[in-house]
Amino acid sequence: MTSPSPDSSPKLGFWRDFLRVLRRRPRQALGALYWYVQGRKVRARNRLRVSQTQSSDAYATWISRVERQADVVAQAPAEIERWTLRPLFSVIVHQTSIPDAIGFGEILSSLERQCYPDWELVIVPSSGGAKGIGFEQGDAVRIARTATDNPADVLAVGMAEAGGDFILPLVEGALLSPTALYRFAQALQADPEADVLYGDHDRINEEGQRSSPWFKPLWNEEMFLAQDYISPACTIRTEALRPLPNSSGLTLYALLLGLRDRSHFVRVPYVQTHIASQITDSDDQPDRLLAVQKTLGDRAKVSPGPFGTVRVAWPLPSSLPLVSIIVPTRDHVKLLRPCITGLLERTNYPSMEIIVVDNGSREPAALDYLRQLEARTKVRVLRYDHPYNYSAINNFAVEHARGEYLCLLNNDTEVIEGDWLTEMMRHAVRPHVGAVGAMLLYDDGSIQHAGVVVGLKQAAGHAHRFLPQGKSGYFRYPHAAHYVSAVTAACLVVERSKFDAVGGLDERGLAIAFNDVDFCLKLERAGWRNVYTPQAVMVHHESKSRGRDVSPRHRDRYMRELAVLQERWGADGYADPLHHPHLDPETEDFKIWLP
Repeated sequence: MTSPSPDSSPKLGFWRDFLRVLRRRPRQALGALYWYVQGRKVRARNRLRVSQTQSSDAYATWISRVERQADVVAQAPAEIERWTLRPLFSVIVHQTSIPDAIGFGEILSSLERQCYPDWELVIVPSSGGAKGIGFEQGDAVRIARTATDNPADVLAVGMAEAGGDFILPLVEGALLSPTALYRFAQALQADPEADVLYGDHDRINEEGQRSSPWFKPLWNEEMFLAQDYISPACTIRTEALRPLPNSSGLTLYALLLGLRDRSHFVRVPYVQTHIASQITDSDDQPDRLLAVQKTLGDRAKVSPGPFGTVRVAWPLPSSLPLVSIIVPTRDHVKLLRPCITGLLERTNYPSMEIIVVDNGSREPAALDYLRQLEARTKVRVLRYDHPYNYSAINNFAVEHARGEYLCLLNNDTEVIEGDWLTEMMRHAVRPHVGAVGAMLLYDDGSIQHAGVVVGLKQAAGHAHRFLPQGKSGYFRYPHAAHYVSAVTAACLVVERSKFDAVGGLDERGLAIAFNDVDFCLKLERAGWRNVYTPQAVMVHHESKSRGRDVSPRHRDRYMRELAVLQERWGADGYADPLHHPHLDPETEDFKIWLP
């Protein structure tokens, strides 16, 4: 990251941001000014920050204030001189029409503007023209002896000619950022064992205006199966490609899939390439479907997912393991009844038992309904006559559970799709998986939970909260299965042995809030990965039965439990692998951060 500009003191920064917001959103600017005058300067700056991240020119502001490429280019030569590791990059480009292929001149110019000097250009010509017209073979330019019109063959042809330590295949319509090779080489100084380095990318139009930056997560294999977030901006160690038996006919995505189990992937958190605006991320869904299916073989079934994603259905055991569904409750029969009805009548996973834990119900209607449930064959009702402690209630129920797997489920959830538990179990039975979470919706159909990001608002937040379910969200994340730091215990499935191995939920320090986050982080620390799956969907009438943690009567207890989370896991500065240094840690909707 570059150092802050001289005018970035809090006082000068406020007035700079105030004037920016005033031009486009005067009401928000004046509201922030009110709080500034009242002495609430942190609140005032936050109001301006949120207004800027929601404005149409937020990215342009970020480019000038944070990225500051000109400064990086000026400083790079002195830093490069001190490096002992100077990798040579072979940039592979397909010259599809000779001469003057659309965009080819721009691609060459983007190479010539690189502030890192150690590169070579490998031109793979098309068969329709003379090889390499306009270029001479030399130290910096290699012209492939084989021409091809098949995009799947370009990589193999280019690799055969490349002489560099790393290859950088430029995808169709991509231009390199002036600092791209420098940032890749810089990352190798810190992590010289990296096999695949990948960065962020954005869109660029014919006028050179940039938009839609994709600030990407750390290596997330489950997400990579669902969508290709690496190919548009990556470089690969040449030696890592040597063991591949035959790269002919492999797309870059298919090649990367083949490397995923035996290579070290490193994120470089800078915008490395600019992709032409007219090329969409989901154009190649059929090719990606084929690549994933070939990679997984008969280990899983692959099908198209929403918004151009790929859905992977992992297999279930032939003998379905018993799942104990634990539902804590107290009164509120109007919530409990539809919850249990959905479990019994609309859930298509057959091997389950339901454990309803009554924490002191007193309403006659609730007590009568609990007596009715005791007569059902798949239902047991346990009594927990102690003060409300969510962690203790669930731990108590686990002691009485017969299932090999556990499902923690709030009494204010409701089944809307019968395969919800089947889909969660597809992940839970995988040996390396810890907790599995579902997509939870509010009554109006907007998203309440699509995974938990630790570190948001100095604690943890639900990713994509309030996003309408029919919207793609931040680069389709809500609709792609992926690894997450945590999932909510409002609907969580985990293997019983793993639950026991980490000591279950924390009854003493986290009786009510953040116990699920803490539990999931303990699973991660023990070596298991937590998964969010959008294929499991339920409605969650959030916190209706006990109120919100930030209400006055709960605030003191909430603050104590927040302090536990922050002290135990460093949640107030946690760098979640799914998030990014340039995304706002104060919001749940993956907005750009303007410091």
